[in-house]
Amino acid sequence: MEPDQKDIYSIVKKHVKETEKRAGYPYSLIESLGLKPREVISLVGAGGKTTLMFRLARELFLNGKKVVTSTTTKILEPSPGETAFLYLHLDEEELEQFVSVHLDQYGHITIARERLGSGKLKGISSSLVSDLWSSQKIDYILIEADGAAGRPVKAPREGEPVIPVDTTLVVAVLGVDGVGGELNEENVFQPQRVSMMTGVPIGERITDEALAILMTDPEGIFRGTPPTSRIIAFINKVDIPNGMVTGKRIAQKIFERKHPQIERVVLGQLRSEPPVAEVIFS
Repeated sequence: MEPDQKDIYSIVKKHVKETEKRAGYPYSLIESLGLKPREVISLVGAGGKTTLMFRLARELFLNGKKVVTSTTTKILEPSPGETAFLYLHLDEEELEQFVSVHLDQYGHITIARERLGSGKLKGISSSLVSDLWSSQKIDYILIEADGAAGRPVKAPREGEPVIPVDTTLVVAVLGVDGVGGELNEENVFQPQRVSMMTGVPIGERITDEALAILMTDPEGIFRGTPPTSRIIAFINKVDIPNGMVTGKRIAQKIFERKHPQIERVVLGQLRSEPPVAEVIFS
């Protein structure tokens, strides 16, 4: 990391805090997700996980919380404005030690094992998440638990998502812009799996019902969630034309399927202000 990155992050922090004060933030991510005083939050799905992780980390940091961000798979390397410090080391004991010593100094640290191709970082193990959490020094650990190659819709591939057992909250993200698109490799991650799960044939249009199925099916994007975890469905990009109408339809269909762990649906617009348009409860 460049030596001036903390200064860059401090400038961003000051600007964002002033903006949020003026806006009043009627729908902050912290409130919309109903966060408790300490959480391990795993993010799964497609259509905005990384953006959500760093926006939420920023909100928590601005509220004086100690935050660690990482992934159990791969993640795009964050910009200087997204994290106060990025620390890479192949040895997970070194990662744990760095967090223990420097978290009070930086407030928000992103950790990973190494740089990979295409600007991505190699993630950490679930056991390291457990070790970090047991130290009691961290308020929030945010983990991106699967990949989607930039598509708005996905079904998990074999071995994913990689949700740590200590996870208290799982947030599943899907992009409302996926509705109406063709079910193909260009628009969907693992299109064959999505087709089998939802009944939408390859090449046909993706429906709002299909997104609700992906959110609630046992083999959908919440697969592997610990039974004690809370679950929130996050429908992103509702600021596109007709996005709110479509998002509300998806929320209704999610609740109709009566998933026992889904307590709310958040309609998000992570590239806009505020980042949440509406929260719908079951």
